Amino acid sequence: MEQKVPIFWVRGLPVILDLHLASLYGVRTKRLNEQVRRNAARFPGDFLFRLSESEWGELVANCDQFSNMLHSSILPMAFTEQGALMASTVLRSAQAIQMSIYIVRAFVRMREAMSANEVILRRLAEIDKTLLVHDEGLRDLYQKLMPLLEPGPEVERRKIGFGSGDED
Repeated sequence: MEQKVPIFWVRGLPVILDLHLASLYGVRTKRLNEQVRRNAARFPGDFLFRLSESEWGELVANCDQFSNMLHSSILPMAFTEQGALMASTVLRSAQAIQMSIYIVRAFVRMREAMSANEVILRRLAEIDKTLLVHDEGLRDLYQKLMPLLEPGPEVERRKIGFGSGDED
């Protein structure tokens, strides 16, 4: 049975928090962070960063699962896809290896979904442009037809038929 991996967007990057990554790897969060500190050279800034207080506050506000951790004294670490994979190499457990494969698949699925959305958005933009062109054409046609639909001035016509002769 596959476990759901909560992936959040922080600083414009998809990340997984240390508490979720530790759970996936079957270790305590403290143990994961300890190994990361011991192998700091393997985790540059684009692999791992600590959330700021405002970022953490925003996640807590948007996700009910964090409400009990709001006043935690330690801000969580955020692992990018590369950082999550690197963590599996410093933990070296069988579960870490299995979970690293799982995490790669989760990030790939997320990337595929985002790519599908981009294709749809691009197509909608094309349709919108086409509709704008047609809209302008219809507006021009309407403006040209309106004068033809308005009644023209009354033209005085010569009366025909029999009359009493009193009319001039």
